[in-house]
Amino acid sequence: MTTTRRVLTLICVSLSLLLLVIVRFELKTSAAVSAGDDASSPKAERSARSRWQTPATQQPATKEKTIGETHKNIRVLTDLPESQLIPMMNLMAGSLGVRCNFCHVNKNGQWDYPNDEKPEKGTAREMITMTLNINKTAFKGASEVSCFTCHRNTTHPASMIALPIPMPTPRPSAPAAGATAAPPAQPTSEDVFAKFTAAIGGQAAIDKLKTRVMKATYTLANGATGNYEVTQVAPDKFYVLRTSQQGNAEQTFNGTEGWQMDGRGVAEIPADQLANLKAEYQFFHDLKLREQYTRVNIRRDKINGRDVFAITGTLPDKRRERLFFDAETGLLVRRMGYTETPLGILPDQTDYEDYREVNGVKVPFTVKIYVVGGFFTATRTFTDIKFNVPVEDSRFAKPVLQHQRRRQLSRSSFGIYTVECLVGRKSRRKRGRKQPFLTPRQLC
Repeated sequence: MTTTRRVLTLICVSLSLLLLVIVRFELKTSAAVSAGDDASSPKAERSARSRWQTPATQQPATKEKTIGETHKNIRVLTDLPESQLIPMMNLMAGSLGVRCNFCHVNKNGQWDYPNDEKPEKGTAREMITMTLNINKTAFKGASEVSCFTCHRNTTHPASMIALPIPMPTPRPSAPAAGATAAPPAQPTSEDVFAKFTAAIGGQAAIDKLKTRVMKATYTLANGATGNYEVTQVAPDKFYVLRTSQQGNAEQTFNGTEGWQMDGRGVAEIPADQLANLKAEYQFFHDLKLREQYTRVNIRRDKINGRDVFAITGTLPDKRRERLFFDAETGLLVRRMGYTETPLGILPDQTDYEDYREVNGVKVPFTVKIYVVGGFFTATRTFTDIKFNVPVEDSRFAKPVLQHQRRRQLSRSSFGIYTVECLVGRKSRRKRGRKQPFLTPRQLC
């Protein structure tokens, strides 16, 4: 027993000595870390957190805020992205043939969207819930049923068959044997794209294009008119100026950032709106078509009695578009886009007419746009289109309000005239001995 006790005592002493060595080592390590980073500093806090944080537990990328987070008194659609709200509002208004004031309160020109004064707003909430439930339970979440399914541009869907019932269209009589010619062979999508490229001037002519400046007038559905100017530099820089009786509106993108300016001031273009503008004003958007789609299929169709080939294309972000090419000329005559929302699909349509040759490339001089919501329709009639003209990079700079521009003309004691334009914090000067060799307005 005595021997056993001695052995146990020796083991305990050894373990104690080992524990003492480990504790001293940890204290030295902690001191070294403390000497490098103050424990109260953000750097030390990040360092300590990073030791235990694996990629799977790192903070996720910033998500778009929901409708419930950005708007007051939202009862349904609360968990959907904020960018979906306006498309869904446009879908409902277009389906019922109404405007915002059908459900929302407007007093003395001021909108009070949270106000529940109108009973139509409560009815709309009930209809939204019903539509979502139908699609969820009957169509596995697919947007097969929308407001338009029943309303068809009316506030009250028809619940009874209208009399008299129209007579069914008679079946066409069977043609005599051998009397009909065989239908022409169906071209492939690649054939149609190739014919379009050749029809507008060929790939070589398209590849030579670097800049474009366009001027047009436009007419809206309500008869309002204005001027429209676009300056583009390949591949994606753009400047857009719209002039109307209400004033000017500018939008610009320098390849990295986008801004807009109107009577309310200058602001960055919201991300979802900028993505749509970048797609619309991409330099080769209506010139190099095939490369925009990951998958395509083709069918025959008719527009205004003319044979067309309709190609449905899938974009990289999974959205679908449909292109219609004249079967005879090969030119693009219509382009349709489809925006999916939880309440249904929102279509938009652009028609192209009056193709003319500019710098060896045919482009449409009349463009008609049809959308749901906003201005509904707009016709742009181009008066001037030029390719490969010099464009200064300053054209795509952040817009500056007019009151921030200052112009001045001065003359030194040596007889040198200086014209200076101050735009914000930037200054441009021109000097000469003749006066006036350049007015401040010409410089600015």
